[in-house]
Amino acid sequence: MSPSARRIWGLIYRHLALYRRSWPRLLDLAYGPVLQMTIWGFTARYVLNGSGGALAGTAATFLGGVLLWEVALHSQMGFSMSFLEEVWSRNLGHVFVSPLRPWEMLAAFLVLSALRVAVGVVPAIALAWLLYAYDLFLLGPALLALFVNLLVMGWWVALGVVAMVLRHGAGAGALSWTILFGLTPFAAVFYPIAVLPAALRPVARALPAAHVFEGMRAVLGGATMPWAELAWATGLNLAWMAAAVALFVFEFRTARIRGALLVIGE
Repeated sequence: MSPSARRIWGLIYRHLALYRRSWPRLLDLAYGPVLQMTIWGFTARYVLNGSGGALAGTAATFLGGVLLWEVALHSQMGFSMSFLEEVWSRNLGHVFVSPLRPWEMLAAFLVLSALRVAVGVVPAIALAWLLYAYDLFLLGPALLALFVNLLVMGWWVALGVVAMVLRHGAGAGALSWTILFGLTPFAAVFYPIAVLPAALRPVARALPAAHVFEGMRAVLGGATMPWAELAWATGLNLAWMAAAVALFVFEFRTARIRGALLVIGE
């Protein structure tokens, strides 16, 4: 194993060790997705029963939207929380007096984010199948492309949150719980972009998630995957990721010059 890989694994292991003997932490990983699936599952069943089965497609889009949006939420939270753990424990200064490079820290957080998504979302997918006979894998091969785009969206949003913490201190960490929820109305999770007022549609079209969910609804409606929507989602993710990386690099350098890395946990 190369020195760089060892440093990345060391930081990953440091965070995995926090979960090894802490069942509340493990429970927290799956609590949100399972709760959301339970609530929206019963809502979808109510809609389905009330329509005599005529709104089966609508019920399916509710469940698919909940499951896929949890990918973005958990991706962002997994990344942000890993960084905030270092801030809250006042360990950030120790991390960066070690040989660990900033990009290695980010690589470790990406892996931890992906693991958090897997542990958090898989139980909700299983619950949807057991309780509501809903199989997310009916989306077919398109599911992987939709999944990856939402995963990446969570990453660049988290990078933006990390940059704000470096700039404004630990108080900005509250953005971890609010920023993606604030974007939910524009992400077109449960309804098409056309439902939004005309003035807000450009905001929705600037978000990769809106194109992902437009594609999901098309596939669930029996159409083939609209690859134009997927191309838009991928292109927007690349653009937003580049902007988030540039912002992080700028704020990290500024924080290092100001000496903020040593006091950011206070």
